[in-house]
Amino acid sequence: MAAPRILIAGGGLVGLYAALGLERGLERDEARVTLVNPENFMLYQSLLPEVASGMIEPRHVVVPLRRALRRTRVITGRLQGLDHEHRTATLASVEGEERRLAYDHVVIALGGMARVPPVPGLADVGIGFQTVAEALYLRNHVLARMESAEATSDPDVRRRALTFVFVGGGYSGVEAVGELQDLAADAAALYPSVKAHGMRWVLVEMTGRLLPSVDRSLADHALTRLRERGIEVHLETKLDSAVGGHIQLSDGTQLDTDTLVWVAGVRPARVLSKLGLPIDDRGRLPVDSCLRVRDVEGAWSAGDCAAVPDIVRGGLCPPNGQYAAREARRLAKNLAATLRDQPLTPFRYRKIGEVISLGRHQGVAQILGVRLRGFPAWTARRFYHIGRIPTLNRKLRVWLDWTVAVGFPRDITSLGSSQHPRAAIETAARDD
Repeated sequence: MAAPRILIAGGGLVGLYAALGLERGLERDEARVTLVNPENFMLYQSLLPEVASGMIEPRHVVVPLRRALRRTRVITGRLQGLDHEHRTATLASVEGEERRLAYDHVVIALGGMARVPPVPGLADVGIGFQTVAEALYLRNHVLARMESAEATSDPDVRRRALTFVFVGGGYSGVEAVGELQDLAADAAALYPSVKAHGMRWVLVEMTGRLLPSVDRSLADHALTRLRERGIEVHLETKLDSAVGGHIQLSDGTQLDTDTLVWVAGVRPARVLSKLGLPIDDRGRLPVDSCLRVRDVEGAWSAGDCAAVPDIVRGGLCPPNGQYAAREARRLAKNLAATLRDQPLTPFRYRKIGEVISLGRHQGVAQILGVRLRGFPAWTARRFYHIGRIPTLNRKLRVWLDWTVAVGFPRDITSLGSSQHPRAAIETAARDD
């Protein structure tokens, strides 16, 4: 009898941990596992702010899937659709070539994508913050704006270049603005004009507080620390328009900027609606407590693209990495148990807490009910992420990056030309 075929769609935190769990929990001949992902790596998104600020080498926050998964077949491509009745998936390669792949069980681990509302101008000028490419672009962009401000004598051009706007006061937005403002503050000492005229950093949040996942007192501390550093924080405020970089906020504030960073939440991957599986009113796959897609045999899901019941606190599990990694491990164990006709175990997890950086040596943390602020919280965050980033190789590399950063000044080199690798040869061709 042929071994069951398991298809994992998505190579993020859920996809990687599910595949690792199956490799560890099954014998070689018990199943054939295939993982499909647009990239050949898994990105540890929680450390993107420090990639953007230059504290961590970009390659050190990605885990090569082929090296981490020794018994899983890795295909670089995208899931285009499912014919679940006939257990067939349609995949598209990097070049766009379509192929079909048969399976017996499918794990949908597609995560989420940026939630971009129809704000005028946002899609034209906004910068996301979910990928390594976006983090690197943002770092180079911030430094390039400082170079531009230093080179101009036009006060309006300088003011626009030195105005940086972030929309979204959750975990990602607070860490991104904190780290990048730190980078710019360090670099400003080398730019006399920038230092003389100053920069404007703006954080916009539509609710009445920052960091909704932590205790209110810690959120208020984070707000105070950011404002003490000169970061304008607009609460209960929405972005109304961003046409041409002219920002209009719902509280009446208007300003011009070359830098608008959109970090205001995620939504489930759009392809979920094309899979023929049930989805809820927010576009997620509803799953039961054992991570099976409801009323669909042979389909499993977890993470940002799934509505996972929280049997500890009630309601649904939050879409964050802390839950996603543990959901993936439980999914792998339950899938292995299904293949062996063994009973399944419901997913149950009580959150340890939250750890959030506000920039170098500052942070807030809530761990098992204990609240930390400042340097202790910042240190706790580093230890937490060292423990969570997959593979010993990446743990050591990230730790070395942090250790080296203690004794050396921050690198403020802008590699903006890397965003346009063919610019030099195109210019040479025009000159000839």
